[in-house]
Amino acid sequence: MNFDAMFTAQIDALKEDGNYRYFAELERQCGKFPRAANHHNDGVRDVTVWCSNDYLGMGQHPKTISAMCEAVRRTGTGAGGTRNISGTNHDHLLLEEELADLHGKQAALLFTSGYVSNWAALSTLGSRLPNCVILSDSGNHASMIEGIRHSRAQKVIWNHNDVADLEMKLSLLPADVPKIVAFESVYSMDGDICPMREIVEVAEKYGAMTYLDEVHAVGLYGPRGGGVSEREGLADRITLIEGTLGKAYGVVGGYITGSAALCDFIRSFASGFIFTTALPPAVAAAARASIAHLKVSQLERAKQRRQVALLRARLDAAGIPHMMNDSHIIPVMIKDPVKCRMLSDHLMEEWGIYVQPINYPTVPKGTERLRFTPSPLHTDADIEYLIEALTTLWKQCAISRAVA
Repeated sequence: MNFDAMFTAQIDALKEDGNYRYFAELERQCGKFPRAANHHNDGVRDVTVWCSNDYLGMGQHPKTISAMCEAVRRTGTGAGGTRNISGTNHDHLLLEEELADLHGKQAALLFTSGYVSNWAALSTLGSRLPNCVILSDSGNHASMIEGIRHSRAQKVIWNHNDVADLEMKLSLLPADVPKIVAFESVYSMDGDICPMREIVEVAEKYGAMTYLDEVHAVGLYGPRGGGVSEREGLADRITLIEGTLGKAYGVVGGYITGSAALCDFIRSFASGFIFTTALPPAVAAAARASIAHLKVSQLERAKQRRQVALLRARLDAAGIPHMMNDSHIIPVMIKDPVKCRMLSDHLMEEWGIYVQPINYPTVPKGTERLRFTPSPLHTDADIEYLIEALTTLWKQCAISRAVA
């Protein structure tokens, strides 16, 4: 059989639908974020990155860089194995202590990514708790969906952020079965924030465990960057808080926090933890420095909030339609995959602005968008230049404007 022909046929179908993903070759330049070098067929050009998940620019913060360099000189580049086989380093334990403190929990457990932490934790909980039922918000991330699927536990989907629907579905379940309510704080594509207090209260009413994904909130919300759960004073009432080191903290890795028994349970049974090489100690050291800094510094968060508000105001003034929400994520709605790709290409080629088009399957068909994430390091001039570019392209591409 000609397998390459089979692969190519499906790739061609993606291209015809406008959903094929082209990757821009970027080279981050230390100390110049959000600037980057874009390597392309005609050479190298400077671009401004507008869609980074390094939300606060901590990937290039002097404290983060210094901690990583010091740890590399002290420990070398790798962990030396899985956590079970020589890979548990002092820097890992220090970071886990930092994370447990961040969320006010007894313990924390590191993973190689936020995807893996969700997949491993949910699959382990669902498979090891007898007759477990997992109630999953319909907007949950692919990593949560895969973890639930892999667990083979009974799954119940509740309507996105719909507490009444969640309660109705909880009420139909037997009182004596373990129940897990899985949801996110900030949803990454629409940027909406869950009604956390109401969800927690309903889960408590029915004796359900709460599993909260805070990956797009840690570092950004709460007085110490503990996420929406910290901001709302709910962290102590949530059973498990999961997060990432690869977004606002500017490094890489994922984690869970909770009781000592819970974290030991996941550590002991999760294949995604047991059988994978540990994070390099230098990564752990850099993440710890970033977290410690953001626990006490309000500067980065305050600057980011200012730039988010400014970009929203300028988009409104220009009539550029964007999805309203209470978070730092600004989706500019295009609603057509071909136009979305075309706008992204024009912004890069003509204006030196990089923003990746968000198409199906990341978002439903008909909701294609450009997703902007202003950072504290985007200047007012950067925002004005972006608005000029979008206004020009809106006219050229005949895209409808927002109605005032």
